[in-house]
Amino acid sequence: MAGPIRLAFWLLIARPIALVVLGLNVRHRERLPRQGPAIVAANHNSHLDTLVLVSLFPLAMLPRLRPVAAADYFLKNRWLAWFALHVIGILPIARETHGGRDPLKPCEEALDRGDILILFPEGSRGEPEVLGRFKRGVAVLAARRPEVPVVPVFLHGLGKALPKDDPLLVPFFCDAFVGEAMQGGEDQAAFLAGLEGRMRALADELPHPELHGIVDDR
Repeated sequence: MAGPIRLAFWLLIARPIALVVLGLNVRHRERLPRQGPAIVAANHNSHLDTLVLVSLFPLAMLPRLRPVAAADYFLKNRWLAWFALHVIGILPIARETHGGRDPLKPCEEALDRGDILILFPEGSRGEPEVLGRFKRGVAVLAARRPEVPVVPVFLHGLGKALPKDDPLLVPFFCDAFVGEAMQGGEDQAAFLAGLEGRMRALADELPHPELHGIVDDR
């Protein structure tokens, strides 16, 4: 039952919102992974971010697309959990570890199955058009699976179209800039610096860049 509902949601609701309401402009689409395993790492300002990122891929790839999301937020009630798991297709992970469990293990298992993970290195949604400091989780995951490409995507405008804690969608022209793939390695600090650098370079492709460097909010 969830399969047809998921397909209908992305075909009839999500894609029209991304392409028509938001007037999404995509640059360097050819850099997106065509198969898994792969990691798509994007900045995070809005609930629309996941909708837009999944909409960048062909519908045939839906079963392999797994947005990584916080279990404590999206599984907090039955209806939200059903929608998140069966329509959005999230991969829920625990933000707090209990009993020595590794929160990244579900991500590793998904990559081993050939899935494409969509994750946000900042963790939670930030202020509109402000790029926060990346957390080390993406670097740890990339180091554990160094053969898996990590593709940066810079999103612009979504934080204004649907800001954090604002339920009203405001039509606003939005952009998605896809960067060159990276590989993880033992030097996690160097990987994070490289990922942040590529994200800044993508932001600089805007005709009138509004983003100038990384804001360290720790």
